[in-house]
Amino acid sequence: MQEVHFIQYVQDQARSKDFYSGVLQMSPVLVVPGMTQFELPGGALLGLMPAQGMRRLLGDALLSPAGGGGAPCSELYLVASPASGYLNRALALGATLLSEMRLRDWGHTAGYCLDLDGHVLAFAEVAADAAVGE
Repeated sequence: MQEVHFIQYVQDQARSKDFYSGVLQMSPVLVVPGMTQFELPGGALLGLMPAQGMRRLLGDALLSPAGGGGAPCSELYLVASPASGYLNRALALGATLLSEMRLRDWGHTAGYCLDLDGHVLAFAEVAADAAVGE
């Protein structure tokens, strides 16, 4: 494996670019019609592709993301410090809160929200005094 790309289908590429630029506090490394990409720590790329572009690429074999009935199909779990700052920026930029920051049983303090297109975003950090498994 040489590269890892995570692609999220979005309704409005420019709006999603602005949202993720603000939340991640970084500029995209690529912005062309049909794709915006952010280089994430570790070298993975987060791509934002307009949903209609996905339909042109793959045809009618897949349901439209807009027709998914509101059920998220994936989660982007970002470990960052302070995680609460990322969650707060996402909320200020229009995300919907799902779960406040709190200690989770796997040893992270994490909070969850939905982005502008209904993708689940989690912002987490390793808890200094986490007692995993309790």
